[in-house]
Amino acid sequence: MSTAIDNFTKNLHDNLESVEERVKSLRESIQSAPKKTQIEIESQLDEAKAKLDAKKQEFDEYRAKLKAQFEEKESEVESHVEEWKTGRKVKKLEHRADKAEKHAATATFLAIATLEEAEKATLEAIAARLDAEAAAVTTKK
Repeated sequence: MSTAIDNFTKNLHDNLESVEERVKSLRESIQSAPKKTQIEIESQLDEAKAKLDAKKQEFDEYRAKLKAQFEEKESEVESHVEEWKTGRKVKKLEHRADKAEKHAATATFLAIATLEEAEKATLEAIAARLDAEAAAVTTKK
């Protein structure tokens, strides 16, 4: 394989490992939640909110970038690509490959961001359930 493909697949592999680690972390967080106290859940939630707040602008920029990349890709007519291949228009094909790699990297980054948002939402749901259960216990007394 070419160096460009090797570099791309290595970066993609690294990014997917990051996604896998985030999924494992989220799974562990969900599984351990019933054993945690309200204070521990609230603390974790505060941490998750702070992390997301710090990255919100970056996430929004990546979402906008992904949307623009998608629209650009949609407008790229397949017949042009075939024409470039047949005409050996290397620069245009390389530019297309660069854009496709950037699109993949952006999509992977957003997958990680979405997992962080899912973790925050999960913690909020658990905290809300604990509030409801605590209110139900005090009502029964």
